[in-house]
Amino acid sequence: MVAATANTFWRDHGDFLLILISAIGEAVFLGFMAKQKVWRKFPIFFIYILWAFLGDCAALYLQGRLTDREYYKFYAIQSMIDAAIQFAVLVELAWSVLRPVRSSLPRKSILILALLIVLAGLAIWPLAGRTTPAGYTGIAATTFHLEQTIGVLRIVCFLIMAGFSQLLSIGWRDRELQIVTGLGFYSIASLMITLGHSQQTGDADTYHWLDQLSSACYFGTLSYWVMSFATKEQERKEFSPQMQNLLLQLGGGARAGRIALTDLPSERSRNKD
Repeated sequence: MVAATANTFWRDHGDFLLILISAIGEAVFLGFMAKQKVWRKFPIFFIYILWAFLGDCAALYLQGRLTDREYYKFYAIQSMIDAAIQFAVLVELAWSVLRPVRSSLPRKSILILALLIVLAGLAIWPLAGRTTPAGYTGIAATTFHLEQTIGVLRIVCFLIMAGFSQLLSIGWRDRELQIVTGLGFYSIASLMITLGHSQQTGDADTYHWLDQLSSACYFGTLSYWVMSFATKEQERKEFSPQMQNLLLQLGGGARAGRIALTDLPSERSRNKD
């Protein structure tokens, strides 16, 4: 009897409680970041968490006040803005990792970095589309497709930073790796849940439980970030000699090319000669 009552209560109020818990976790994390003035180093990541907090607060308020169709429109718009901010977060993290040699790189290196991430996203896009459930059409299919693409892109960025951490001279006490690890964990969990959805055969309750599990994993990510940011960040190390030489050669080559083009005599000067 008690178990049945608990199941009924959770089925009716579980979504609300999970969003409330996530909003509380985001508020606590925002407090940690504000205390440590994280917005100075990672302004876009700070905006991302603030946006997630405001979105959860809006969702708590709108639940029960909108029809299912209206609420999904709200969710779709929120997801698209969220994806754009997450892309900017990945660019910010990658640019922060290059901090030791940024002064030696060309001025437009951050644009090149953003372009590389865009190209990676475009390569992932057709693959991510294969996970879209058959019943999804229109805006629902596009939103799901976009979320999966950003999720896989987060995993790729996590694997690159973690796999090349020695060359990049970053460790688990560096904020860049802590942030991308949280993003990677949540993305891997979400991808596994999506694969679980694809294996289901119409069990609506199980489908909903898996969605709630995704929310629980997100709260786990927030908890990891809170614990990570509660510890003092280690002083950033210089790049390994191999990586430093490689980046300086790339930066120096691009700069030398610009200087050479600038030093070329103009067409008018050649005509005078």
